[in-house]
Formats: sequence, structure tokens, C-alpha cells
Amino acid sequence: MTGWDVDPAGVYSVLSKAGTAAKSMSDTGSAMQGNLEEAASAAGTLTSQYGPYSSTVGLVGSALGLFAQAWGRDLLYIAKRTSKSLDGADQATRCYVTGALEQAANAQREAAKEPKVDLPGEGGGHGGGGPQR
Repeated sequence: MTGWDVDPAGVYSVLSKAGTAAKSMSDTGSAMQGNLEEAASAAGTLTSQYGPYSSTVGLVGSALGLFAQAWGRDLLYIAKRTSKSLDGADQATRCYVTGALEQAANAQREAAKEPKVDLPGEGGGHGGGGPQR
């Protein structure tokens, strides 16, 4: 690890800009989730004309639900990967500055590991891994 040549000020400048972009991405994702739910609800329902008269999610609502289900894991993975990368770069740089090169290498190694992605209601989920398509 003695071959490292890190410019801490440069790293922190990049981390600051990336953190701002990540916050914006997170806010957008949260808004999108709420907007999808509202749109699915507003799209209406299908009602059986033969009784018992029950309603079920309409075609548009169903399609929006499938979209959210299909892309939810990937979007969560991106958020977790971004967070791990930014935190790892920060931690490794702090260790580098104090001369703790072994700890810096450990922080770097931990940040490179796949994040665990569990969606609500999955019951155990699948660890790690990015896009599964």
C-alpha cells in the first residue's frame, strides 16, 4: 500500500459533489415511489359486472406495480452501492491521512464488497448482487 498517492483535498472535493448528486438521486427515487403509488391508485380499478361486485387493480395500476417490482431491487442496489462507495472512500482517505495504511486498505476492501439488498416483504431476500436481468 505504500504506492498510494492520494490528494485528500481532491478526494473530499469529489466526495462532496458526489454526495450532493447522491442526495438528489435519493430524493428523486423517493418521489418516484410516491408518484407511482399515486398514479396506480388514480388509474382506477376493474370491477366485475357479474358479482360479487369486487374491484381489483386496473391494467395501468397493475403495470405500474410490475414496473416498480421489476426495477425496485436495481434502484435500491444503486443507492446502497453509491453509499458504500462514498463512505469507503471517505474512511480510506481518513486512514491514509493518519498513516494507517492497513486500515485504509481494509476500508477500501470493505467498500468494494457487494451491498446486501433486501426489499420489504421478500422474506430473507437475496444478498448482494446488482442487476439480475
